[in-house]
Amino acid sequence: MSLQKLSHIFTKIVFIALRTNLFHIVFLAFLLTFGYNTSYSQELPKKSPSIPTKKQEDSLNIGLKNIIKTSDSIKKDSVPKKKRLLEGQIKYKAAKYAKINQKKKQITLYDKAEVYYKDVELKSGTIVIDYEKDEVYAGRIKDSANAYSQYPYFKQGENIVEPDSIRFNFKTRKALIWNSRTDQDEFRVKGEITKRENDSVYFIKNARFTTSKNLEDPEYYFLARKIKLVPGKKVVTGFTNMVIAGVPTPIAIPFAYFPLSKERNVSGIIIPTFGDSNAQGYFLQNGGYYFALSKHYDLALLGDYYTNGSYAFRAETNYAKIYKYRGNLNFRFENQITGERGLPGYGKNNIYNLQWSHSPDAKATPNSRFSASVNLGSQKYFKSSFNQINNSASLNNTLSSSINYSKTFNTVPQANFAITANHSQNTNTGQINMTLPTLTASLDRMYPFAKNEDSKKGFIKNINLTYNLSARNEIQTVDSLFFKPQMFRDAKNGMQHTIPLSTSFKVLKYLNVSTSVNYIETWYIKTIQKKYNAVTNVVDETINNGFDAFRTYNFNAGLGTTIYGTFNVSKDKKIQAIRHVMTPNVGYGYKPSFVKYYDTYAIDGSGKMADYNRFEKGIFGAPDKNFSNILSFSLNNTFEAKVRDRDSTKVEPKKIMLLNNLQFSTGYNMIVEKGGQAWQPIRVSGGTSLFKEKMNVNFGATLNPYAIDANGKALNIFNIDNGGSLFRMTSANMTLNYSLSSKKEEKKKDDSFNNKGVQNGGREDDLFGKTTDFSNRNESQFGKDNKEEKFAGFFNAQIPWDLKLAYSLTYDNNNREKKISNSSLMFSGNIDITPKWKAGVSSGYDFVQKGVTYTQLRFERDLLSWRMDFNWMPLGNQASWYFFIGISSSVLSDIKWDKRNTQDKTL
Repeated sequence: MSLQKLSHIFTKIVFIALRTNLFHIVFLAFLLTFGYNTSYSQELPKKSPSIPTKKQEDSLNIGLKNIIKTSDSIKKDSVPKKKRLLEGQIKYKAAKYAKINQKKKQITLYDKAEVYYKDVELKSGTIVIDYEKDEVYAGRIKDSANAYSQYPYFKQGENIVEPDSIRFNFKTRKALIWNSRTDQDEFRVKGEITKRENDSVYFIKNARFTTSKNLEDPEYYFLARKIKLVPGKKVVTGFTNMVIAGVPTPIAIPFAYFPLSKERNVSGIIIPTFGDSNAQGYFLQNGGYYFALSKHYDLALLGDYYTNGSYAFRAETNYAKIYKYRGNLNFRFENQITGERGLPGYGKNNIYNLQWSHSPDAKATPNSRFSASVNLGSQKYFKSSFNQINNSASLNNTLSSSINYSKTFNTVPQANFAITANHSQNTNTGQINMTLPTLTASLDRMYPFAKNEDSKKGFIKNINLTYNLSARNEIQTVDSLFFKPQMFRDAKNGMQHTIPLSTSFKVLKYLNVSTSVNYIETWYIKTIQKKYNAVTNVVDETINNGFDAFRTYNFNAGLGTTIYGTFNVSKDKKIQAIRHVMTPNVGYGYKPSFVKYYDTYAIDGSGKMADYNRFEKGIFGAPDKNFSNILSFSLNNTFEAKVRDRDSTKVEPKKIMLLNNLQFSTGYNMIVEKGGQAWQPIRVSGGTSLFKEKMNVNFGATLNPYAIDANGKALNIFNIDNGGSLFRMTSANMTLNYSLSSKKEEKKKDDSFNNKGVQNGGREDDLFGKTTDFSNRNESQFGKDNKEEKFAGFFNAQIPWDLKLAYSLTYDNNNREKKISNSSLMFSGNIDITPKWKAGVSSGYDFVQKGVTYTQLRFERDLLSWRMDFNWMPLGNQASWYFFIGISSSVLSDIKWDKRNTQDKTL
């Protein structure tokens, strides 16, 4: 062999060796680029053939150093540095093994495999990293029972997908997902094939989305052939049809748009509910549009339309600012038509109602506060309203409102200021009483004879005085004159200043004495004058406009103490002791005669004269010309018992309240005109709780010691001296409230802002039925318990229930009529027949009128992601029934069907 040929073979061997080392250089650069941690090999089995040992790694490094030292030209020219393809490091691990296939350029992770890259988190049974294509594959693995487990878990940012398998490109950030499962707002979506375009757009083929908790076997779902999903923003679908219990339905739409928002501030159409009645015809109720104006307030415009021409309008808004205030404002208007135009029985009427609730955060402005609770409008709004939401409120007899603003000035002494507007309206009589406004101001208590650091003990040091100002503008009118000029012309107004001077001290160590002197000055800008008119032969009453005032004073004193007494029975008995606490009080009131403020006028042409006071129609009344010198007596009692506890392990006896209040009060007038009655009637009142405080009992009675004649006229003769008993019971009343429940009572959170019954002036409980808004049935009317109930066994089934009873009795005997004017029993109850079936009833019976009161039957079926309700009012003017079935989720609340039959109403 020639020397030239040997040189050629040697050169070829060197080149092959050099090429082999260059491959090692490229492979090492890849490992460094993808963040490969050489210490990871310590976590894997040492005998794994896929991971090089430490010696191999050292030899590889030595070879690289030699090449770099001897081949500088190759380093600089032939092998240029590659640019980094990824923006971050890839970190991975697995429980069983991690294989590196240099030929296929793949890393395989098996069993509890995890890969982390920037904000991407991937967990699965098996993961394959293809570092040549910059892709990763993830899928399930089979366990020992040949069942699939360790499904892939893919998370990027806040978006989570749980598919059967996934293919993801680190560079383009695109992905292909098979049988993906993801949650978007209240939706749960499962797609056959999902293409992830980027971190904000997904395209899904053959997807089904539902609000059911069981995504694999839902009660219902919507099958969409194509879907575009933008997480947190929207879902746009192609042809979609509904599948119920695995059966496709003809309910389909060519396309759909579903907004997704975590803040739930999405505007949209409110689908109305359909119904019909004989008087108003077919109608649509509670339909309109919801405006999500901002995160602090919203607006809903709703309307009703009836085919006989009647219509209604509602505007509702809720507003809130965290740590500041919250409230809502509702305005309702109805144009009601009954009968046919031109025929008898035709009627037209306009009614309205305004509600406003505002509540501040106490921490926002500690020195000032503004609150409002307004419910005013037409007298017969709730009684004659066509809208079913107002049915239970039709039993309310009073509408009331109050708007308050108060402020405290941190001065010395401290000053308080408040302005209030009140409104009270009787829906039966139409009488309206308003104060627009009431202004009150006061100064904190001052002690002129004691320094700030001194104790306020003793007669002198405890002398204190305050100042109170009250200014009122009161209006009394009727519904027909509400907000008309005459309403304001008849207003009464005035201002009153009060300066009380008082002190308190102890006598004989146990007797508490309190005394006070009150100075009162009253200002008016209207007074009256009475004068006999000889022409018309009547007494004319004229109003004089101008400032006028009167001044009065009075003196009061009180003496009281507390007496404790215990009657010990025996420690061996069930009742071991009875404790009696008495609080007697004796009061004295003195008020002189202010006859100087009285004038006289002729009542007829004979010259007969009578007295009158020019202030008698003022808002604060007039000074009294009668001299008053009255002693008052009261005695308050409480009774407690110490009872042996049923639990034998407890040493101390248990305390039980027998009577938490038993009070007697009366008075004696030491100066009585001839024929007058010196003793005032005795008022007896009391209350207690029975059956572990489940029953509350309150009672009261009025006992008159004087007799009356056959015509009911009061006589100055004691009843016992007239052949009767010691006292004559003129009135009595009693109320019983009993509550039972199979569950432990929990404190209910104040939800008056969302309780329509309370907003309309009704009760918080369901004795008068429950106000149900069938246009928005996202939550159960009985309250929804999110806790999963475990099966207790066939012989230990739990049936939750509750029962409320209320009984009221009133007795009248002013003129010996001995009449029970009121005797009624009301009850309400709810029961969970099964964990998914609930029923409730509210009703009552009037024993005087001998009739059944307002009755409501309620049924509810929890269909998991659906809900079914049925309400039936079988009796009375509100007789009607409502049926509803729909999806519980608020996102799909418009997918529903309801039917109703309402009672015909006349104006």
